[in-house]
Amino acid sequence: MNRGIGDIDVAGRRLVMRADLNVPTEGGRVTDATRITRFAEGMRPLLARGAALVILSHFGRPKGRPDPSMSLAPLVPDLSRALGTPVGFAPLDTAERAARDLAPGAALLVENLRFDPGEEANDPALARRLAALGDIYVNDAFSCAHRAHASTEAIAHLMPAVAGPLMAGELAALDRALGAPARPSVAIVGGSKVSTKIAVLRNLVGKVDHLIVGGGMANTFLYAAGAPMGRSLHEADQIDTVRAIRARAAGSGCTIHLPADVVTARAFRAGAATETVAADACPDDAMILDAGPAAVAAFAKVLGAARTILWNGPLGAFEIPPFDAATVALARIAAGQTAAGACVSVAGGGDTVAALNAAGVADRFTYVSTAGGAFLEWLEGRDLPGVAALSLHEKV
Repeated sequence: MNRGIGDIDVAGRRLVMRADLNVPTEGGRVTDATRITRFAEGMRPLLARGAALVILSHFGRPKGRPDPSMSLAPLVPDLSRALGTPVGFAPLDTAERAARDLAPGAALLVENLRFDPGEEANDPALARRLAALGDIYVNDAFSCAHRAHASTEAIAHLMPAVAGPLMAGELAALDRALGAPARPSVAIVGGSKVSTKIAVLRNLVGKVDHLIVGGGMANTFLYAAGAPMGRSLHEADQIDTVRAIRARAAGSGCTIHLPADVVTARAFRAGAATETVAADACPDDAMILDAGPAAVAAFAKVLGAARTILWNGPLGAFEIPPFDAATVALARIAAGQTAAGACVSVAGGGDTVAALNAAGVADRFTYVSTAGGAFLEWLEGRDLPGVAALSLHEKV
Protein backbone atom coordinates (compact mmCIF):
# COMPACT_ATOMS: atom_id res chain seq x y z
CA MET A 1 0.00 0.00 0.00
CA ASN A 2 1.32 3.45 -0.86
CA ARG A 3 1.78 5.93 1.96
CA GLY A 4 -1.08 8.31 2.54
CA ILE A 5 -1.10 11.97 3.52
CA GLY A 6 -2.44 10.99 6.93
CA ASP A 7 1.01 9.57 7.77
CA ILE A 8 2.81 12.87 7.20
CA ASP A 9 3.41 16.04 9.20
CA VAL A 10 1.75 18.65 6.99
CA ALA A 11 2.08 21.73 9.23
CA GLY A 12 3.41 24.67 7.25
CA ARG A 13 3.48 22.73 3.99
CA ARG A 14 1.69 23.43 0.73
CA LEU A 15 -0.06 20.34 -0.61
CA VAL A 16 -0.61 20.15 -4.36
CA MET A 17 -3.89 18.28 -4.14
CA ARG A 18 -5.29 16.51 -7.24
CA ALA A 19 -9.04 16.25 -6.74
CA ASP A 20 -11.94 15.17 -8.93
CA LEU A 21 -14.30 18.13 -8.81
CA ASN A 22 -15.94 17.36 -12.16
CA VAL A 23 -19.41 18.00 -10.73
CA PRO A 24 -22.69 18.67 -12.56
CA THR A 25 -23.60 22.33 -13.00
CA GLU A 26 -26.44 24.30 -14.56
CA GLY A 27 -26.52 28.00 -15.24
CA GLY A 28 -23.16 28.47 -13.56
CA ARG A 29 -24.25 26.77 -10.32
CA VAL A 30 -23.40 23.37 -8.88
CA THR A 31 -26.43 21.06 -8.94
CA ASP A 32 -24.88 18.12 -7.08
CA ALA A 33 -22.03 18.88 -4.66
CA THR A 34 -21.50 15.27 -3.52
CA ARG A 35 -17.95 15.06 -4.89
CA ILE A 36 -17.06 18.41 -3.34
CA THR A 37 -18.46 17.35 0.03
CA ARG A 38 -16.64 14.01 0.04
CA PHE A 39 -13.37 15.65 -0.94
CA ALA A 40 -13.71 18.35 1.70
CA GLU A 41 -14.29 15.83 4.51
CA GLY A 42 -10.73 14.60 4.09
CA MET A 43 -9.29 18.08 3.61
CA ARG A 44 -10.62 19.80 6.73
CA PRO A 45 -8.34 17.84 9.11
CA LEU A 46 -5.33 18.73 6.94
CA LEU A 47 -6.22 22.41 7.06
CA ALA A 48 -6.66 22.16 10.83
CA ARG A 49 -3.16 20.67 11.08
CA GLY A 50 -1.68 23.71 9.36
CA ALA A 51 -1.47 22.61 5.75
CA ALA A 52 -2.21 24.93 2.83
CA LEU A 53 -4.06 23.39 -0.11
CA VAL A 54 -3.45 24.10 -3.79
CA ILE A 55 -6.32 22.22 -5.41
CA LEU A 56 -6.10 20.91 -8.98
CA SER A 57 -8.96 19.42 -11.00
CA HIS A 58 -10.31 19.04 -14.49
CA PHE A 59 -13.83 19.90 -15.60
CA GLY A 60 -15.53 18.64 -18.76
CA ARG A 61 -13.71 18.26 -22.07
CA PRO A 62 -12.53 21.69 -23.26
CA LYS A 63 -10.01 20.08 -25.66
CA GLY A 64 -6.95 21.93 -24.48
CA ARG A 65 -8.19 25.50 -24.70
CA PRO A 66 -10.02 27.89 -22.39
CA ASP A 67 -13.79 27.62 -22.42
CA PRO A 68 -15.69 29.88 -19.99
CA SER A 69 -18.55 27.36 -19.82
CA MET A 70 -16.13 24.85 -18.25
CA SER A 71 -14.44 27.14 -15.75
CA LEU A 72 -13.99 25.91 -12.19
CA ALA A 73 -14.81 29.36 -10.82
CA PRO A 74 -18.48 28.50 -10.11
CA LEU A 75 -17.29 25.78 -7.71
CA VAL A 76 -15.61 28.25 -5.34
CA PRO A 77 -18.69 29.04 -3.17
CA ASP A 78 -19.57 25.37 -2.64
CA LEU A 79 -15.95 24.43 -2.03
CA SER A 80 -15.54 27.26 0.48
CA ARG A 81 -18.64 26.16 2.40
CA ALA A 82 -17.54 22.53 2.40
CA LEU A 83 -14.00 23.33 3.56
CA GLY A 84 -15.15 25.89 6.10
CA THR A 85 -12.72 28.51 4.83
CA PRO A 86 -12.63 30.99 1.95
CA VAL A 87 -11.07 29.47 -1.16
CA GLY A 88 -9.00 31.60 -3.51
CA PHE A 89 -9.09 31.11 -7.27
CA ALA A 90 -6.39 31.57 -9.88
CA PRO A 91 -5.74 30.75 -13.53
CA LEU A 92 -2.69 28.57 -14.08
CA ASP A 93 -0.59 31.52 -15.29
CA THR A 94 -0.77 33.26 -11.90
CA ALA A 95 -1.23 30.22 -9.68
CA GLU A 96 2.41 29.97 -8.56
CA ARG A 97 2.39 33.49 -7.11
CA ALA A 98 -1.00 32.91 -5.45
CA ALA A 99 0.21 29.62 -4.00
CA ARG A 100 3.31 31.21 -2.48
CA ASP A 101 1.08 33.68 -0.63
CA LEU A 102 -1.07 30.99 1.01
CA ALA A 103 -1.05 30.97 4.79
CA PRO A 104 -1.34 27.73 6.80
CA GLY A 105 -4.98 26.61 6.79
CA ALA A 106 -5.77 28.43 3.52
CA ALA A 107 -6.85 26.97 0.17
CA LEU A 108 -6.53 27.90 -3.50
CA LEU A 109 -8.41 26.39 -6.45
CA VAL A 110 -6.56 26.47 -9.78
CA GLU A 111 -8.48 26.86 -13.03
CA ASN A 112 -9.49 23.82 -15.12
CA LEU A 113 -6.29 21.94 -15.98
CA ARG A 114 -7.70 20.78 -19.29
CA PHE A 115 -7.61 24.36 -20.57
CA ASP A 116 -3.92 23.53 -21.16
CA PRO A 117 -3.22 20.89 -23.86
CA GLY A 118 -0.30 19.66 -21.80
CA GLU A 119 -2.59 18.16 -19.19
CA GLU A 120 -3.98 15.29 -21.26
CA ALA A 121 -0.66 15.00 -23.16
CA ASN A 122 1.11 14.23 -19.83
CA ASP A 123 3.51 17.05 -20.70
CA PRO A 124 6.60 17.21 -18.41
CA ALA A 125 6.77 21.00 -18.81
CA LEU A 126 3.25 21.43 -17.43
CA ALA A 127 4.03 18.94 -14.68
CA ARG A 128 7.00 21.09 -13.63
CA ARG A 129 4.73 24.16 -13.41
CA LEU A 130 2.28 22.21 -11.26
CA ALA A 131 5.04 20.84 -9.02
CA ALA A 132 6.23 24.40 -8.40
CA LEU A 133 2.91 25.11 -6.65
CA GLY A 134 3.79 23.26 -3.45
CA ASP A 135 5.90 20.90 -1.39
CA ILE A 136 4.06 17.57 -1.53
CA TYR A 137 1.89 16.09 -4.29
CA VAL A 138 -1.27 14.38 -3.06
CA ASN A 139 -3.50 12.43 -5.43
CA ASP A 140 -7.02 12.21 -4.04
CA ALA A 141 -8.71 11.41 -7.38
CA PHE A 142 -8.88 7.64 -7.87
CA SER A 143 -11.47 8.23 -10.60
CA CYS A 144 -8.72 9.84 -12.71
CA ALA A 145 -6.00 7.33 -11.80
CA HIS A 146 -6.35 5.37 -15.05
CA ARG A 147 -5.26 8.44 -17.04
CA ALA A 148 -1.55 9.23 -17.44
CA HIS A 149 -1.98 13.01 -17.39
CA ALA A 150 0.36 15.76 -16.23
CA SER A 151 -1.55 16.21 -12.96
CA THR A 152 -1.93 12.50 -12.22
CA GLU A 153 1.30 10.88 -13.44
CA ALA A 154 4.10 13.17 -14.65
CA ILE A 155 3.99 15.39 -11.56
CA ALA A 156 4.61 12.43 -9.28
CA HIS A 157 8.08 12.00 -10.81
CA LEU A 158 9.05 15.47 -9.62
CA MET A 159 8.16 15.68 -5.92
CA PRO A 160 7.12 13.59 -2.91
CA ALA A 161 3.90 11.86 -3.95
CA VAL A 162 1.33 10.22 -1.68
CA ALA A 163 -2.32 9.19 -1.67
CA GLY A 164 -5.04 11.48 -0.34
CA PRO A 165 -7.77 10.30 2.05
CA LEU A 166 -10.27 9.30 -0.66
CA MET A 167 -7.60 7.58 -2.75
CA ALA A 168 -6.24 5.70 0.26
CA GLY A 169 -9.73 4.60 1.28
CA GLU A 170 -10.54 3.37 -2.20
CA LEU A 171 -7.27 1.43 -2.54
CA ALA A 172 -7.80 -0.21 0.85
CA ALA A 173 -11.35 -1.24 -0.06
CA LEU A 174 -10.32 -2.62 -3.43
CA ASP A 175 -7.49 -4.60 -1.89
CA ARG A 176 -9.93 -6.17 0.58
CA ALA A 177 -12.23 -7.12 -2.29
CA LEU A 178 -9.77 -8.60 -4.74
CA GLY A 179 -6.15 -8.25 -3.60
CA ALA A 180 -6.48 -10.31 -0.42
CA PRO A 181 -10.17 -11.24 -0.06
CA ALA A 182 -11.68 -13.26 2.74
CA ARG A 183 -13.02 -16.48 1.25
CA PRO A 184 -15.28 -17.70 -0.20
CA SER A 185 -15.19 -14.69 -2.53
CA VAL A 186 -17.98 -13.95 -5.00
CA ALA A 187 -18.05 -11.56 -7.93
CA ILE A 188 -21.32 -10.47 -9.52
CA VAL A 189 -20.81 -9.16 -13.04
CA GLY A 190 -23.69 -7.90 -15.15
CA GLY A 191 -24.23 -5.53 -17.98
CA SER A 192 -25.13 -5.78 -21.60
CA LYS A 193 -22.10 -7.15 -23.43
CA VAL A 194 -19.42 -9.76 -22.83
CA SER A 195 -17.23 -8.00 -25.40
CA THR A 196 -16.87 -4.91 -23.20
CA LYS A 197 -15.82 -6.93 -20.14
CA ILE A 198 -13.64 -9.72 -21.56
CA ALA A 199 -10.61 -8.53 -19.58
CA VAL A 200 -12.72 -8.13 -16.43
CA LEU A 201 -14.08 -11.67 -16.68
CA ARG A 202 -10.67 -13.18 -17.49
CA ASN A 203 -9.13 -11.49 -14.47
CA LEU A 204 -11.93 -12.26 -12.03
CA VAL A 205 -12.24 -15.99 -12.76
CA GLY A 206 -8.58 -16.31 -11.83
CA LYS A 207 -9.09 -14.61 -8.46
CA VAL A 208 -12.55 -15.33 -7.03
CA ASP A 209 -14.24 -18.55 -5.98
CA HIS A 210 -17.61 -17.84 -7.58
CA LEU A 211 -18.70 -15.68 -10.51
CA ILE A 212 -22.38 -14.81 -10.91
CA VAL A 213 -23.11 -13.57 -14.44
CA GLY A 214 -26.20 -11.50 -15.17
CA GLY A 215 -27.76 -9.14 -17.68
CA GLY A 216 -27.16 -9.40 -21.40
CA MET A 217 -23.82 -11.01 -20.60
CA ALA A 218 -25.63 -13.98 -19.10
CA ASN A 219 -27.65 -14.26 -22.30
CA THR A 220 -24.46 -14.67 -24.28
CA PHE A 221 -23.21 -17.35 -21.89
CA LEU A 222 -26.56 -19.16 -22.21
CA TYR A 223 -26.48 -18.81 -25.98
CA ALA A 224 -23.00 -20.34 -26.09
CA ALA A 225 -24.48 -23.35 -24.25
CA GLY A 226 -27.21 -23.71 -26.88
CA ALA A 227 -30.09 -21.79 -25.32
CA PRO A 228 -32.48 -20.00 -27.71
CA MET A 229 -32.48 -16.23 -27.37
CA GLY A 230 -35.64 -15.12 -29.19
CA ARG A 231 -35.24 -11.33 -29.51
CA SER A 232 -32.94 -11.06 -26.47
CA LEU A 233 -29.81 -8.97 -26.43
CA HIS A 234 -26.83 -11.29 -26.90
CA GLU A 235 -23.56 -11.50 -28.83
CA ALA A 236 -23.53 -14.44 -31.20
CA ASP A 237 -19.92 -13.72 -32.16
CA GLN A 238 -18.61 -14.19 -28.60
CA ILE A 239 -19.07 -17.96 -28.27
CA ASP A 240 -15.33 -18.63 -28.42
CA THR A 241 -14.73 -15.93 -25.81
CA VAL A 242 -17.27 -17.51 -23.46
CA ARG A 243 -15.69 -20.93 -23.90
CA ALA A 244 -12.24 -19.51 -23.17
CA ILE A 245 -13.50 -17.82 -20.01
CA ARG A 246 -15.19 -21.03 -18.89
CA ALA A 247 -11.97 -22.98 -19.47
CA ARG A 248 -9.96 -20.43 -17.50
CA ALA A 249 -12.49 -20.59 -14.65
CA ALA A 250 -12.33 -24.39 -14.57
CA GLY A 251 -8.53 -24.25 -14.44
CA SER A 252 -8.54 -21.85 -11.50
CA GLY A 253 -11.33 -23.45 -9.49
CA CYS A 254 -13.86 -20.68 -10.03
CA THR A 255 -17.52 -21.73 -10.35
CA ILE A 256 -19.56 -19.75 -12.87
CA HIS A 257 -23.26 -19.32 -12.00
CA LEU A 258 -25.86 -18.51 -14.65
CA PRO A 259 -29.62 -17.99 -14.27
CA ALA A 260 -31.63 -21.21 -14.10
CA ASP A 261 -34.76 -19.31 -15.10
CA VAL A 262 -35.40 -15.93 -16.72
CA VAL A 263 -38.09 -13.27 -16.92
CA THR A 264 -39.20 -12.60 -20.49
CA ALA A 265 -41.47 -10.06 -22.13
CA ARG A 266 -42.64 -9.17 -25.63
CA ALA A 267 -42.12 -5.44 -24.97
CA PHE A 268 -39.48 -3.55 -23.04
CA ARG A 269 -41.60 -1.09 -21.10
CA ALA A 270 -42.74 -0.47 -17.56
CA GLY A 271 -45.52 -2.81 -16.49
CA ALA A 272 -45.16 -5.06 -19.55
CA ALA A 273 -46.70 -8.52 -19.29
CA THR A 274 -43.99 -11.00 -18.29
CA GLU A 275 -43.47 -14.73 -18.38
CA THR A 276 -40.93 -16.66 -16.32
CA VAL A 277 -39.43 -19.60 -18.20
CA ALA A 278 -36.46 -21.93 -17.93
CA ALA A 279 -33.24 -20.31 -19.11
CA ASP A 280 -33.22 -22.54 -22.19
CA ALA A 281 -36.86 -21.87 -23.15
CA CYS A 282 -37.08 -18.24 -24.27
CA PRO A 283 -39.97 -17.89 -26.79
CA ASP A 284 -39.04 -16.82 -30.32
CA ASP A 285 -40.92 -13.52 -30.04
CA ALA A 286 -39.76 -12.60 -26.51
CA MET A 287 -36.78 -10.98 -24.81
CA ILE A 288 -34.93 -12.08 -21.68
CA LEU A 289 -34.93 -9.01 -19.41
CA ASP A 290 -34.12 -10.31 -15.93
CA ALA A 291 -33.08 -13.34 -13.93
CA GLY A 292 -36.00 -15.35 -12.55
CA PRO A 293 -36.94 -16.26 -8.97
CA ALA A 294 -35.25 -19.67 -9.07
CA ALA A 295 -32.05 -17.99 -10.22
CA VAL A 296 -32.31 -15.42 -7.43
CA ALA A 297 -32.77 -18.19 -4.87
CA ALA A 298 -29.70 -20.06 -6.16
CA PHE A 299 -27.61 -16.89 -6.26
CA ALA A 300 -28.77 -16.02 -2.74
CA LYS A 301 -27.30 -19.28 -1.43
CA VAL A 302 -23.94 -18.38 -2.99
CA LEU A 303 -24.04 -14.93 -1.41
CA GLY A 304 -25.14 -16.39 1.92
CA ALA A 305 -21.87 -18.28 2.22
CA ALA A 306 -19.67 -15.46 0.90
CA ARG A 307 -17.18 -13.55 3.01
CA THR A 308 -16.34 -11.15 0.18
CA ILE A 309 -18.76 -9.83 -2.44
CA LEU A 310 -17.58 -7.76 -5.41
CA TRP A 311 -20.30 -6.30 -7.65
CA ASN A 312 -20.18 -4.67 -11.06
CA GLY A 313 -23.28 -4.43 -13.23
CA PRO A 314 -27.01 -5.17 -12.81
CA LEU A 315 -28.61 -8.59 -13.36
CA GLY A 316 -31.35 -7.30 -15.65
CA ALA A 317 -32.80 -4.21 -17.30
CA PHE A 318 -33.10 -2.62 -13.86
CA GLU A 319 -34.04 0.84 -15.14
CA ILE A 320 -37.60 -0.31 -15.85
CA PRO A 321 -39.78 -2.29 -13.39
CA PRO A 322 -40.42 -5.16 -13.10
CA PHE A 323 -37.05 -6.02 -14.62
CA ASP A 324 -35.22 -4.71 -11.58
CA ALA A 325 -36.44 -7.51 -9.31
CA ALA A 326 -33.36 -9.76 -9.37
CA THR A 327 -30.92 -6.88 -8.95
CA VAL A 328 -32.86 -5.39 -6.04
CA ALA A 329 -33.30 -8.77 -4.33
CA LEU A 330 -29.60 -9.66 -4.46
CA ALA A 331 -28.54 -6.13 -3.51
CA ARG A 332 -30.63 -6.36 -0.36
CA ILE A 333 -29.22 -9.79 0.46
CA ALA A 334 -25.65 -8.54 0.04
CA ALA A 335 -26.44 -5.47 2.15
CA GLY A 336 -27.95 -7.63 4.86
CA GLN A 337 -24.91 -9.91 4.92
CA THR A 338 -22.69 -6.85 5.22
CA ALA A 339 -24.74 -5.30 8.01
CA ALA A 340 -24.57 -8.59 9.92
CA GLY A 341 -20.77 -8.53 9.69
CA ALA A 342 -20.73 -11.71 7.62
CA CYS A 343 -18.92 -10.26 4.62
CA VAL A 344 -17.11 -7.35 3.00
CA SER A 345 -19.02 -5.92 0.03
CA VAL A 346 -17.51 -3.64 -2.61
CA ALA A 347 -19.42 -2.35 -5.62
CA GLY A 348 -18.62 0.01 -8.46
CA GLY A 349 -19.56 1.24 -11.92
CA GLY A 350 -22.17 3.80 -12.92
CA ASP A 351 -25.06 1.38 -13.49
CA THR A 352 -24.15 -0.52 -10.35
CA VAL A 353 -24.25 2.57 -8.17
CA ALA A 354 -27.59 3.57 -9.71
CA ALA A 355 -28.98 0.09 -9.10
CA LEU A 356 -27.86 0.02 -5.46
CA ASN A 357 -29.33 3.48 -4.92
CA ALA A 358 -32.61 2.33 -6.48
CA ALA A 359 -32.61 -0.63 -4.09
CA GLY A 360 -31.95 1.73 -1.19
CA VAL A 361 -28.86 -0.14 0.00
CA ALA A 362 -25.83 1.76 -1.32
CA ASP A 363 -25.03 3.06 2.15
CA ARG A 364 -25.11 -0.47 3.56
CA PHE A 365 -22.28 -1.83 1.41
CA THR A 366 -18.77 -1.77 2.83
CA TYR A 367 -17.63 0.47 -0.03
CA VAL A 368 -19.22 1.82 -3.19
CA SER A 369 -16.86 3.23 -5.81
CA THR A 370 -18.01 5.99 -8.14
CA ALA A 371 -14.76 5.88 -10.13
CA GLY A 372 -16.17 4.49 -13.39
CA GLY A 373 -13.36 3.83 -15.86
CA ALA A 374 -10.68 3.52 -13.18
CA PHE A 375 -12.78 0.94 -11.31
CA LEU A 376 -13.24 -1.13 -14.49
CA GLU A 377 -9.53 -1.03 -15.32
CA TRP A 378 -8.78 -2.14 -11.78
CA LEU A 379 -11.22 -5.05 -12.25
CA GLU A 380 -9.24 -5.94 -15.37
CA GLY A 381 -6.09 -6.22 -13.27
CA ARG A 382 -4.37 -3.34 -15.03
CA ASP A 383 -1.83 -1.04 -13.41
CA LEU A 384 -3.30 2.43 -13.00
CA PRO A 385 -0.74 5.15 -13.84
CA GLY A 386 -1.99 7.52 -11.16
CA VAL A 387 -1.60 4.84 -8.49
CA ALA A 388 1.70 3.40 -9.69
CA ALA A 389 3.21 6.90 -9.75
CA LEU A 390 2.67 7.33 -6.01
CA SER A 391 5.32 4.74 -5.21
CA LEU A 392 8.04 6.77 -6.98
CA HIS A 393 8.63 9.45 -4.34
CA GLU A 394 7.52 8.76 -0.80
CA LYS A 395 10.28 10.50 1.20
CA VAL A 396 8.76 13.68 2.66
